[in-house]
Amino acid sequence: MTYLHQIDPIAFSLGPVAVHWYGIMYLFGFAAAWWLGNRRIAAGRLPGVNADAFSDLLFYSMIGVVLGGRIGYMLFYTPGLFLSNPAMLFRVWEGGMSFHGGLIGVLIASLWWSRKHRLHFFDTMDFVAPLVPLGLGFGRLGNFIGAELWGKTTDGSWGVVFPHSLPAELAALLSLLHL
Repeated sequence: MTYLHQIDPIAFSLGPVAVHWYGIMYLFGFAAAWWLGNRRIAAGRLPGVNADAFSDLLFYSMIGVVLGGRIGYMLFYTPGLFLSNPAMLFRVWEGGMSFHGGLIGVLIASLWWSRKHRLHFFDTMDFVAPLVPLGLGFGRLGNFIGAELWGKTTDGSWGVVFPHSLPAELAALLSLLHL
């Protein structure tokens, strides 16, 4: 049975500000990372690091995810637009985050934090790795609710119809043309 996607991507509004489910999913992902990371710190999974130091790591990683994700999107998917108008970086209401950029941002933030705390970078990454799938999972739920990242057309009964989205082929063509 085909599912008709009719979820409003806006969770609620505060006056002129619309709060999207995608942003809430980021908060859920960060909260889950904080919860699991604190449990791992308490279990001694990153020797010599206390909860305060982990909070710093999480804070820097959150900045890395958001800045890296946005800069990565602009550089990977709309480089001409970004280079001709760098202020586009701040037009977040127009959307655009990149997993690749977020990953690079977290790696840079973790490298900086590791050096500051005199820890081996790969020990830090071994600690951080189990925290990542939670954030990615919440992010994909946000993508689904926002009717983003849908795939090609299917005739299968298990498909999802996104009535407010362009057909995949047309969207891909427009993406190639940067329209």
